[in-house]
Amino acid sequence: MKRADKAHKIGEILDELYPEIPVPLDHTDPYTLTVAVALSAQTTDKKVNQITPALFAEGGTPEKMAALHPDRILELIREVGLAPTKAKNLSTMAHQILDAGGEILPDWQFMESLAGVGHKTAGVVLSQAFGMPAFPVDTHIHRLADRWGLSDGSNVKKTEKDLKAVFPEETWNDRHLQIIFFGRDYCPARNHDLGACPICSWAATKKRIAAEAKR
Repeated sequence: MKRADKAHKIGEILDELYPEIPVPLDHTDPYTLTVAVALSAQTTDKKVNQITPALFAEGGTPEKMAALHPDRILELIREVGLAPTKAKNLSTMAHQILDAGGEILPDWQFMESLAGVGHKTAGVVLSQAFGMPAFPVDTHIHRLADRWGLSDGSNVKKTEKDLKAVFPEETWNDRHLQIIFFGRDYCPARNHDLGACPICSWAATKKRIAAEAKR
């Protein structure tokens, strides 16, 4: 089966399983989404959603965040991974946004210039907050694209390029979220029975299914 045909069938399954796709990180605007996504690196969305209410109560705008001392930001986000670095980045980011006019701009170059915002984070914000076509690749998407034979799994940049090539652009914003949810619900990294998976059972090669069964 060609990659494009496989992607089309996968898309139909994902649309059936996830006709409505909520954004997993709680937020109220592009700025709070940017903060939440930046905090989610090496941290579960569940944990981020647990700590952001208190953080946003004190630093829910760039102005308020910039007014907080980085030590106070650290106190508020201490439970997330890499908290000291993230606290410094959130403070720097707030000042950068203020210097640029006070708002998140729907622009790739602007987003990737912010402290603590990489290509993936920028893609999430631009797609989910502004509707710009993007295909942010996280660990779930990277793993599943490799399992399904849609990419060779060499690196996330290559995976993003491969997925953009096989899924229509108008589906990218939904597809990346659907694959994340599918990975969590049906396709975990470990102890996964590929033969029983709604997608891996036919999309993964027999060699891949056998190899993972031995783990």
